[in-house]
Amino acid sequence: MDALREAWQGLLTIPHLGSWLLAAWAAYLLLLGGWIVLQKREPVATLSWLLGLALLPYLGFFIYQVFGPQRIKRQRLRRARSRQALPPEDFFADAAHADAAELARLGLATTGLAPASARDVRLLVDGAAKYQALLADIAKATKHVHLEYYIYEPDRTGAALRDALAGRARAGVRVRLLVDAIGSARSRRFFKPLLEAGGEVAWFHPMRFGHVWRRPWANLRTHRKIVVIDGRVAYTGGMNVTDEQDERLGDAAYRDLHLRLEGEVVRALQLVFCEDWAYATGDRDFLSSVARDTPREAAPGPVRAQVLVSGPDSPWEAIHRLHVSAIQAAKTRVWMTTPYFVPGEAAMMALTSAALAGLDVRLLVPRESDSKLVTLAARSYFGPLLVAGVKIHEYGPRMLHSKSLLVDDALVLVGSANFDHRSFRLNFEVSVLFDDPGLAAELATLIEGECAHAPRVQRGRHRPLLGARLPEALARLMSPLL
Repeated sequence: MDALREAWQGLLTIPHLGSWLLAAWAAYLLLLGGWIVLQKREPVATLSWLLGLALLPYLGFFIYQVFGPQRIKRQRLRRARSRQALPPEDFFADAAHADAAELARLGLATTGLAPASARDVRLLVDGAAKYQALLADIAKATKHVHLEYYIYEPDRTGAALRDALAGRARAGVRVRLLVDAIGSARSRRFFKPLLEAGGEVAWFHPMRFGHVWRRPWANLRTHRKIVVIDGRVAYTGGMNVTDEQDERLGDAAYRDLHLRLEGEVVRALQLVFCEDWAYATGDRDFLSSVARDTPREAAPGPVRAQVLVSGPDSPWEAIHRLHVSAIQAAKTRVWMTTPYFVPGEAAMMALTSAALAGLDVRLLVPRESDSKLVTLAARSYFGPLLVAGVKIHEYGPRMLHSKSLLVDDALVLVGSANFDHRSFRLNFEVSVLFDDPGLAAELATLIEGECAHAPRVQRGRHRPLLGARLPEALARLMSPLL
């Protein structure tokens, strides 16, 4: 302690130390502030980062390095998208929704993924239905099984899937599993039996703190849930691999929704997985080899479908744009389910405008999500929605984890993306947009049943200052980071 005290006293004797420190602080703020300003992002976000860097010179820089906005360049991996066969000219001739073709063009322009068709689409409600169907399809695999998940837990559900994959790997099936390095951090040793059976496991954005200018990707995660089996069957939606999403293992399991798909649309999900695998592993030849092994459909299916992807490797926020555009295209109703509701200005404008125009606008959210902060932030947006006429229902006691959008009697959007800033801007997400009255009717029945057991939030309800309004307002300040 004496040595430290003497060292500090020695520093204080340096001539003009205060001036040097002030000059260093000004240079630091000027250089980094100029770098942030030149990124030309939202003014509020830019000012927030500048203020943080000014008030917390060293800590602020570390926080920005880890959690600040970043872009990833993967354009070369997307060249295969442009080679996808476009649908015939009359693909939307008998579309069920008047704006289906316009939305498809928007999806193609922002993602490079063309609209396709599905021969079979199944809505799988809750984990038991999803895991049962998935394990049955994996057991039939003869060529390959490709999986990508954000959360893969080393529990009973994870073990059952791992062992099924290991069994197919021993039978000569190529098994490739891509998991997020943070979402599935507890499962590293857990995959040893799969590796020993000949399967492959890769990690998306593992944390590596290297050179100070080589920014870590702690805040950029793959939130996608994709399974492709032999290029003929695909799964996607909101469910991870965890006991928390299997109602057979507990009454508190999440309420969730997943898709099982067959038909042309499977090729698009295959391509998305292949791009992510090639990006995570560096295996660029993998894209072309799998494309050769993926069969093409002899005839289009009856359901129009389009895979949508978004992430920090694209500036277009495709899934966000398609949500807002679909809401704006609504003529009679907009029904949405989401576990995390932290909308931006464009989304709030679209929802309130639809309600003010007299449309049936419903929002189904969990009564209590798995994040108290997100729950508070979501409720801070309820006031304007209720005034505009939006019907808000809070589902419980189970956690609602479904991510779906129903517009009128034809448009359906289901996927991994929540209705929040993180899903729209930071995470790698995947969703599927459908134009199909039958699927829309099935989703409408599902949402109606859930709303019937979810109390409606009443306008004018008692909101104490310290118990509700202030915590919600403070949580809303954190919404860009949620």
